[in-house]
Amino acid sequence: MKLDISDVYSLDNKEITRKVHIEMAEFQSRQGKFPIQTGEPFDLTIANEEGKRLRLSGEGDVTVQIPCDRCLQEVDVPFHFVIEKEIPMELSSQEAEDDNDEAAAFIDEERVLDTDRLVFHEILVNWPTKVLCKSDCKGICPKCGTNLNLATCDCEQGELDPRMAQFQDVFNKFKEV
Repeated sequence: MKLDISDVYSLDNKEITRKVHIEMAEFQSRQGKFPIQTGEPFDLTIANEEGKRLRLSGEGDVTVQIPCDRCLQEVDVPFHFVIEKEIPMELSSQEAEDDNDEAAAFIDEERVLDTDRLVFHEILVNWPTKVLCKSDCKGICPKCGTNLNLATCDCEQGELDPRMAQFQDVFNKFKEV
């Protein structure tokens, strides 16, 4: 969603609150494309602080569908995000990008705020390192690809090299959860 905030820019100490709807259908990153299942509308407050900076604040919830890291079954992962950004008003968006000021890159030259970009950034920052469908997920068979949570397979489990038996004991004691 794009918000015209030129009126906030023009008046010192002006503050507005707008209901923001998430228009992104998917979250796309280097890891792939992930569908957004739900995106609750949230209130975003935009305040001009003495003509020097803009303060953006709000919080919301979004649910993204991410494959399980072990079995690849889709998992709905909820994200609660809190937006608290201060953007200097003196810099243009190009100058801000040159200075690596990520917050100012959310507003273009026509004073339009891209709220989907704000939400994208918050999802990216809160992205989990590991997603599991359940804590005891068995994963998939490395030979035939069967989801071991749903069925068993008849693949031969290879014999362990006797030289590696000590390592197997360590793995059995400290099994990953």
